[in-house]
Amino acid sequence: MTVHFAEYAWTGGRLARDVSIEVTDGVITAVTTGAQRSGTSLPGLVLPGFADAHSHAFHRALRGRTHAGGGSFWTWRDLMYSVAAGLDPDSYYALARAVYAEMALAGITAVGEFHYLHHGPDGTPYADPNAMGHALIAAAADAGIRITLLDTLYLTSSVDGKPLEGVQRRYGDGDLDGWSARVAGLRSAPHARIGAALHSVRAVPADVMSTFAYRTEGRPVHVHLSEQRAENEQCRAVHGCSPAELLEAHGVWQPMTVAVHATHLTDRDIDILGGHHVCFCPTTERDLADGIGPARRLADAGARLSLGSDSHAVIDQFEELRGLEMNDRLATERRGRFAPAELVAAAANHGAIGWFDAGEIAVGKRADFVCVRLDSVRTAGTDPAQAVLAATAADITHVIADGRTIVADGRHTGIDVGEALAAAIAPLTGSHAAGRGGPA
Repeated sequence: MTVHFAEYAWTGGRLARDVSIEVTDGVITAVTTGAQRSGTSLPGLVLPGFADAHSHAFHRALRGRTHAGGGSFWTWRDLMYSVAAGLDPDSYYALARAVYAEMALAGITAVGEFHYLHHGPDGTPYADPNAMGHALIAAAADAGIRITLLDTLYLTSSVDGKPLEGVQRRYGDGDLDGWSARVAGLRSAPHARIGAALHSVRAVPADVMSTFAYRTEGRPVHVHLSEQRAENEQCRAVHGCSPAELLEAHGVWQPMTVAVHATHLTDRDIDILGGHHVCFCPTTERDLADGIGPARRLADAGARLSLGSDSHAVIDQFEELRGLEMNDRLATERRGRFAPAELVAAAANHGAIGWFDAGEIAVGKRADFVCVRLDSVRTAGTDPAQAVLAATAADITHVIADGRTIVADGRHTGIDVGEALAAAIAPLTGSHAAGRGGPA
């Protein structure tokens, strides 16, 4: 048993003072507020470990490279495809290991990896058909975080069923049976769980959605939903309804189904999603000029909100939770859309990726802790109960996942993250690493 002491800790949905936390075998066994100082001190403000509920690890190679000349979501997607074309299991492992270590620095102790980069560049499976997924699982283990591999069904390139072409052929398994047969070869591990994803209404024909829902029942299932207005327009032109309505008609909305983005919704869509998980990715949604989704309305309808860094334009859960609040302020011209407790709950919503035993500093939960400085230039003088609206990932000093320290004094305990990122990204972009931790 290990005893930790925190002057400030977020427990029971609120800030508490002088908190003693007992941990046995990576699980919290006792939490006492108003305690005497004893054991190992956790500095600053202690929060539960964050969950990055929506990640595409290979998109990290695009950071700071997609802004020349303006562009659109679709021109950004072309650049993303060029990076995807250059990855193999070894290079994907190296990149994902560095990305997941960057997540650890940002207080993220579990990730939902929306994984569709399955096969070789021409669509030919590797000798191990799940080599790319196994690379991601190994990368998370080496970075010290948990992973839910959301293995993605991706069969068509448009709502009207056009076939995959170019690099998209890497994503497809031919049909639903081919996808199911491949995914059956994936196995969970102490740090890894196997979920599923229906990429979008663009990528999965309506006539297989019901069977997909049946085959994935009981697992975390994520869906890109209404991220772009064009997707909604195409869905209405082909199916006469919104994407949310189409997925409802085919039974996709189950208790563990998560709608990702949910940006352009009708009132009917909000009613449909009210009993489900919805994942917002504010830094990506603004980077791609997607728009602002109705987060407060969804929460009021009963949706359970979570946060993801998606394309990794930024990896900073404080920035994501602030984005959730500030975007809604801009859209409604009203302040105070979410209380700090709601924002912390969204950032730590591990249930959205199937880790229901994490995300709170409470007895029986996994011992995931994030220590945030309260004396940095950003947080000095703040109310500790509201510090999440001032802090950034740079203010995180220590991160503990499953009782193990993975970040100490602001540095990953096993990986030089800057060097690893530069080395992994350079071959994919034709650039040269510029020294330890420097730009690629």
